[in-house]
Amino acid sequence: MSIFIQCIVGMLVAVSPLLLGAQERLENRGHDPFFQISAAIKNCPEPAGPRVSHEEWMSQSHHRIEHGNHCWIEGRCRLPNAFDYDDEIADATRRRLEWLSSTLPAWKQSTLWVTVYQRWILIQGCVTGDFPRDKFLAEMGEVADAERVVGELSDHPGQKPPYALFH
Repeated sequence: MSIFIQCIVGMLVAVSPLLLGAQERLENRGHDPFFQISAAIKNCPEPAGPRVSHEEWMSQSHHRIEHGNHCWIEGRCRLPNAFDYDDEIADATRRRLEWLSSTLPAWKQSTLWVTVYQRWILIQGCVTGDFPRDKFLAEMGEVADAERVVGELSDHPGQKPPYALFH
């Protein structure tokens, strides 16, 4: 096969997913902590979490840089970038959940994922109708160095959840 034909074939292979409308693979490009903490409710759709397309990643890059260091500039953070806290917050979140297993065991009757992102804890997934949402989210707000806790929880696993899905 000639070099010209090899180049054309290579280019077609490279762009064919785009031409066919295939969706780009979502990846955790910022390496934000993301982990599942419970799995009691069946058929709960998995959130995309911090996994984004390359295009989304590029559109977020300026915000991540600017927002990541504003707490340092304002004198509210001991570390120069909010993202520098995330691994420590993820570890503290796991310890907090272990403690909550004895003091608020109802949280385990759920299917939940956690994303830690610039000192925020995002909890996504499915809960039962009697899940102690407010108490659970308030308890998670006690995690060291966490600035905010956001809950995107659904008590209807068969319906569209309040978060983007991983596919």
